[in-house]
Amino acid sequence: MKISAELIALQERLGYQFSQPDLLRQSVTHSSMSGPNRIDNQRLEFLGDRVLGLVMSEALLEQDKSATEGVLAPRFNALVRKETCADVARQIDLGAALKLGRSEQMSGGRRKLALLGDAMEAVIAAVYLDGGFDAARALILRLWGKRIETVESDAKDAKTSLQEWAQARGLEPPKYVQLSRSGPDHAPVFNIEARLATGETSTASAGSKRQAEQAAAKALLDQISS
Repeated sequence: MKISAELIALQERLGYQFSQPDLLRQSVTHSSMSGPNRIDNQRLEFLGDRVLGLVMSEALLEQDKSATEGVLAPRFNALVRKETCADVARQIDLGAALKLGRSEQMSGGRRKLALLGDAMEAVIAAVYLDGGFDAARALILRLWGKRIETVESDAKDAKTSLQEWAQARGLEPPKYVQLSRSGPDHAPVFNIEARLATGETSTASAGSKRQAEQAAAKALLDQISS
């Protein structure tokens, strides 16, 4: 089957050439586009999450040979959480290659944190199945790059960091407001706005309120720090 221009370009951004392009095609196919002749990326997402976890566990152990499990756990969580996967997906413009149903396209699916994070995990699985663990490890370490070196500063919970920022300036705690909820019951998307008493706001979407609040808090932290 001929590979599309979007997937050829994505391979270049990934720095990996697939011998089985159908795996890449499946990895970017959202469930809103699945059908009798098209398989979505949910199973690949499941596998990719595990591959990512193993690679990051190895990388963290190698980076700090004296760190305890209590120190490593928050670093690990910071590197594998959906928000980080979505950040990496944006870095390689994965959204441009996503295959979405019309409703998801109309609702801005190419920019949704949950969709991008899931697709990034699916792409990792596709590389793993196509080229083996070494290929997947090389891809992950290349794309995550300095995030692994600087993970200590990212390991703190974003909502906690934002609250500490507000308290240090004598402000009321940040507020989180649900702007909307969309999608089916089995795959909801929450759109949350984080607000500071000083008037700054930021919004984010995710598959759970907790994830959306964390993403909105991180976006607001990035906003006020810049």
